[in-house]
Amino acid sequence: MPDFVVVGGGIGGLVAARALAESGRSVVLVEATDHLGGTVARHTVGGIDLDAGAESFSTRGGIVAGLATALGLGAEIVEPNPAGAWLQSANGKANPLPELSLLGIPGSPLARDVTAIIGLRAGLRAQLEALVPSFYGEKADSLGELVRKRMGSAVLEQLVAPIVRGVHSADPMHLDIDRVAPGLRTALVRTGSLAHAVMDLRSDSARAGSAVAGIRGGINRLVVELEADLERFGVDVRLNQRVTSVEKGHVNVGRARIDGQVVLAAPGVLEPVEGRRVVLATLVVDEPRLDAAPRGTGMLVAAGAPGIRAKALTHSTAKWAWLAERAGGKHVLRLSYDDAGPELAETARQDASTLLGVDLRPEQVVDFARVEWTRPTPLTYSPDGISVVGETAAGTGLAAIVAQSTATTVRLLQQPGE
Repeated sequence: MPDFVVVGGGIGGLVAARALAESGRSVVLVEATDHLGGTVARHTVGGIDLDAGAESFSTRGGIVAGLATALGLGAEIVEPNPAGAWLQSANGKANPLPELSLLGIPGSPLARDVTAIIGLRAGLRAQLEALVPSFYGEKADSLGELVRKRMGSAVLEQLVAPIVRGVHSADPMHLDIDRVAPGLRTALVRTGSLAHAVMDLRSDSARAGSAVAGIRGGINRLVVELEADLERFGVDVRLNQRVTSVEKGHVNVGRARIDGQVVLAAPGVLEPVEGRRVVLATLVVDEPRLDAAPRGTGMLVAAGAPGIRAKALTHSTAKWAWLAERAGGKHVLRLSYDDAGPELAETARQDASTLLGVDLRPEQVVDFARVEWTRPTPLTYSPDGISVVGETAAGTGLAAIVAQSTATTVRLLQQPGE
């Protein structure tokens, strides 16, 4: 019997299976679909191979970069265009995102690029938080609560919320501070101010959005290399095998039983999958006026922005030089939605036109693709004797998932008798 049974072949499961097998343990990985990688996948739109899910990763802690390097992709890590993204405000105005910020929290509330979005009065309100004792809001349950208490509703609603919605597809009032902004709470206590904490954590004065990186050819290359390593380390990968139940020490696939210590990376086995629906529309367009990247690397959209249904737009060929080369003069635009009807292609074209300030005619759309998935909510309990990895345990983002999966496997391998 194998030492470990990993249920689920998303990034969390792949990282866990690789680490366990690399240490010499025997591993079976069971995946319900016919492919590995989960939402980290590839699709072809307009003749261009593109990421169907995540197209960048947080550079925080070097976690994903370390994995990419271990997989032989270190030289393929690329930085995005430093021009940065813009924000479409609820009043319909478009402005560049503040240069010195963290998830929209300004390091300098009275900076011109901040007050251009929230106004001088709201900037003064946020600036006054430096006079408030650091313990006020320190124990806030969510990122949104912390920002509202320290800097006021305008910063939360007009800066933080649209950025968090675009990056994490979530309401900041529902996001754990320590998951999405590690070190922020500690820096608040140390510096005495949320703004100073942001400046401390972003001391390199990087532009908003530049604390991410990508991989030449797409993030989906991680899955290709992880899959190759599973084969190299002798992992028994079983596709199209739906696990019907898990218990301490074994899983059931229909009437068959597989014994081994269970690592669960598949939401829905223990309880029904519930969470936030994410819809991604990808347009490949032929419009030379987009060569100038009129809105930098893309747009984040505040709730209530008139006439726009999208949460965010990424001008992918403006963001990634390697992709611009492969696109051969065409432009790749990715728009995200909480929900969308059957006319998504037309909705995305209209939203992209408004956000970019360039009228995109129907005949200029070379191709369109729609991708949907559900971001699962965290498990409501810790199953006895079963280790959980992946988004249900780590939260959103490749960095969080890889870090949590790696830490879990380290703990498993250090257990007595392992």
